[in-house]
Amino acid sequence: MDLEEMEKRLTYLEDLEAIRALHHEYMFRLNNRQWDDIVESFTEDGTANIGHHGLRKGKAEIEKLFKERISQMNAGKFRDAHNAIDPVITIDGNTAKGHWLMYIMISDPETGNALRWTQGRHDCEYEKVGGKWKFKSVKYTRPWPIEPESVPKD
Repeated sequence: MDLEEMEKRLTYLEDLEAIRALHHEYMFRLNNRQWDDIVESFTEDGTANIGHHGLRKGKAEIEKLFKERISQMNAGKFRDAHNAIDPVITIDGNTAKGHWLMYIMISDPETGNALRWTQGRHDCEYEKVGGKWKFKSVKYTRPWPIEPESVPKD
């Protein structure tokens, strides 16, 4: 392996780790209800299609989605804890695609008891902007798994 090949491999591994870190930070911010930080993790022309909320295009619509809709979900008695695991990520230069298995635990903060778990899938596209990875698109599908003929093709 020559130096150029090693540099390509190193860049790929660094990008892979940066995308994983972006996604983990997104989950952390979602759990902590840090809506401004979540919005900043999207490209200017990014899209979000989160469950029954429908497709939102651009940062302004994504901001409204998180601040006006998602912030109100379980805002009272219950809290959600989001976890994304088992990523499958492919990188092509400054763009990438990935899908993650996502678990959401809904709990009662007064007792700390888990009330229920849900499972879904995050399908994402990423773009490197100014040397930093951001979400180009996020789609959350639930329930997961779904019927085999309905599985999105990567």
